[in-house]
Amino acid sequence: QVQLVVSGGGLVQAGGSLRLSCAASGRTFSSQTMGWFRQAPGKEREFVVAISWNGGSTYYADSVKGRFTISRDNAKNTVYLQMNNLKPEDTAVYYCATKRGNVANTEGYGSWGQGTQVTVAS
Repeated sequence: QVQLVVSGGGLVQAGGSLRLSCAASGRTFSSQTMGWFRQAPGKEREFVVAISWNGGSTYYADSVKGRFTISRDNAKNTVYLQMNNLKPEDTAVYYCATKRGNVANTEGYGSWGQGTQVTVAS
């Protein structure tokens, strides 16, 4: 099973940027679809973005298109989430997760990281 460690959260002003990292252990990372999810207080967890095993395909939630960018470095077993032009509504705990399968299918994720808090002040 893949172990995931998330880092990079913090407090930022609206309009600012943050980059999250998700480091994975295990030999299967390079064959897995990786996804980012978030959960705001009092709300259900929601899908943010996913990237295919080779980085060739990505799928973004409409709410983050044009502002967030997902990437991965299979040599480092790490996936990144670059978040620009952050808005207060982006405030949430952000999680990474892994699965096999199509990036556009937002379900089926098995292994999850511990989450990191992102707070965007207005």
